[in-house]
Amino acid sequence: MEQSVKKTAKKRGNVWITIVTVITALVAFALLELNRNTVYGWVLAALVLIDFYFICRKLLNKHRFWRFPMWLVTVAAIGAILIFTVGDVALHPAVKGENGGVTEVISLTDGEVTGLYTADRAVEVYAGIPYAAPPVGELRWKEPQPCAPWSGVRACDHFAPMSMQPQTAPIVSSLSQIIGYHDYEISLDDNFTEPNSEDALYVNVWKPAGAQEKLPVVVYVHGGSLQTGQPWYADYRGEGLARKGCVAVNMGYRLGVFGCLALDELAEESPNGTTGNYALLDQIAALRWVRENIASFGGDPNNVTLAGESAGSACVSALCTSPLAKGLFRRVIGESSTTTAVHPTHSFRLLDEAKATGCETMARFGVSTLEELRALPAETLVAAADTNHHMTVDGYVLKMTPYESYRRGIHNEEAVLHGFNALEGAPFILFDQANLKTFEGRVRAYFGDDADAVLAHYQPTTDDEAKAMWTDIYSVVFFTYGHYCWTRQAVENKIPVWEYYFSKENGRLGPWHSGEEVYCYGNIPADSKLYDDSDRALAEIFSGYVANFARTGDPNGEGLPVWDEGTSGNELLELGATVAMRDDPFAALYSVMDKRDGFEAQNK
Repeated sequence: MEQSVKKTAKKRGNVWITIVTVITALVAFALLELNRNTVYGWVLAALVLIDFYFICRKLLNKHRFWRFPMWLVTVAAIGAILIFTVGDVALHPAVKGENGGVTEVISLTDGEVTGLYTADRAVEVYAGIPYAAPPVGELRWKEPQPCAPWSGVRACDHFAPMSMQPQTAPIVSSLSQIIGYHDYEISLDDNFTEPNSEDALYVNVWKPAGAQEKLPVVVYVHGGSLQTGQPWYADYRGEGLARKGCVAVNMGYRLGVFGCLALDELAEESPNGTTGNYALLDQIAALRWVRENIASFGGDPNNVTLAGESAGSACVSALCTSPLAKGLFRRVIGESSTTTAVHPTHSFRLLDEAKATGCETMARFGVSTLEELRALPAETLVAAADTNHHMTVDGYVLKMTPYESYRRGIHNEEAVLHGFNALEGAPFILFDQANLKTFEGRVRAYFGDDADAVLAHYQPTTDDEAKAMWTDIYSVVFFTYGHYCWTRQAVENKIPVWEYYFSKENGRLGPWHSGEEVYCYGNIPADSKLYDDSDRALAEIFSGYVANFARTGDPNGEGLPVWDEGTSGNELLELGATVAMRDDPFAALYSVMDKRDGFEAQNK
């Protein structure tokens, strides 16, 4: 009897050990995958788990007390493996997976380069071409300087480091990709982390393969609140546009405190008296590089369209009114942000506020001179990105606010294509939703004396309605209202303008902020199950509009639904389950915003 009891206990113990080992292994390997750990880390974790399993079975069945401490030791060992076997820092390849080989040599103003063909050899990709000197050391917070010419042929087969920005652990990025984008791909081919650096002033070029001439050029400015982002993200890479006969360019530019710090001392040492707009100055330098070099890639330097999304679009709208950008582009595409309202709600501030924040930044780091500030490591300074990520009216890059510039009829663009998504605000209030109880209080807290006018249009009766309406209001305030302003400013200045409203649902982002980009630039992955045939058809339409606009200044063309030109700010082309003209769904709130901000389209 006693022996039977011992056998049963032993059997139960072995079952317990097996279950615990399997659960621990599943959690460990999931963490290793999400954290981009190397294969070496996977092997070590497997060995630790095997040791745990057999030690518990062979040595500890008679000493059950030691099982739990043994499990804790195993968990600690796996934790150490997670920390010490994270993938190395490595540059992102210009062509993911197989490529079609090295391109012919192209001669530029600073030297010769080669790129890579895509696997089907239809597109040539040139990644990491310097357009300005690294803004490091004494060049930190100075206007971008010419880069040094190089000898020999530069292999442009990897993207340059992303601009210096706050970093998150790989596991956090992976979880964000799963929760926000739903497109996480399990792979051992991505067990590396991309570097970030102050040395990030590089452009990337995509062109149709072979000899080309006079192709339209699209130059893209990435978003990220002027704090984060990189120019190689798959949604907005230039491959899709290159397949439609365009030359596409994007660039890295200074972010956060490196791109937006404003101080009197910096203005005093600048030959142009400027401070606070280093991000915009970098973008202008990249446009000048395009002007000088794009013909070598088959592009037409006199047919450049400047495009951007989110903070990138805010920069585009500002550059439309910068005297330094005049003649560097003809047309613009703006997605999901502008700086054209009387009081832009993000990515923009007036100079006094910018300088005050700059002084606070110096105090934050305990320094009193520029020499001391420039001596601080970039890894220390990057923490100030949370307060220094706004462009400003510096009197050099921007002589006045974009709103005032448009009122005076001062602008650089000949045509505008722009718009916004149905649920722009959704990701920004994902964990701060309104409900029926809190809705009215939130509206009154934000709109003050104008709250009654808002509440006249938004009267929820359920929590779901309150949540949806607050998302709409947030979207209007921070995103869509600026586009309404921009269309009216374009009409007043006799600039042809086309505005869109993206509403397509899918298995990924849908019509959230940035959800339109993969359609706009024609980059839906062929093997993605998150998109269906209707999504791919819409991407063909949207990117067709973009290519036509870049080519001729009019998005309309053969085989595409007619997109009516804007005349009042209320005409939108809906890009969704159907493609057709419609009225702006948020028009009721715009009159409140106009009254609140004191908007007038143009001086008479």
